[in-house]
Amino acid sequence: MTDAASRPPRLLKRREFLAAARARKWSTPGFVLQARQRKPEEIEGANPPAARVGFTASKKVGNAVARNRAKRRLRALADEMTPSLGRHGWDYVLIARAETTASLPFLRLKADLVKAFERVHSNRSSNQQRQPRKEKRPS
Repeated sequence: MTDAASRPPRLLKRREFLAAARARKWSTPGFVLQARQRKPEEIEGANPPAARVGFTASKKVGNAVARNRAKRRLRALADEMTPSLGRHGWDYVLIARAETTASLPFLRLKADLVKAFERVHSNRSSNQQRQPRKEKRPS
């Protein structure tokens, strides 16, 4: 278990979550990662500004027990991986998915988080990430 000093700061305000929702995102089977680089005027005195993390699990995930379990797993994942993968001055939101966040093996979630961090930090813009599908010709 990690101590409070080594874990990344948390997102707590609704406006911080909404700002992250308008930024880059990457979906995996176990969760969705949203990431946004903070503007210089948003950074409060931290030198260098730490990466911050937030968690959310809607009622689609299940009852309170299921939501809490999913968020607990996402917190453990972020506490372990964000210090090495997260970038200074960025905000990240991990969104739980129904059933899979709580049931996937933890190693699979870790591998998915590594890939998600790579994707949100790639230089491709969001409209270049997916190629449009080619239309099928009528037979």
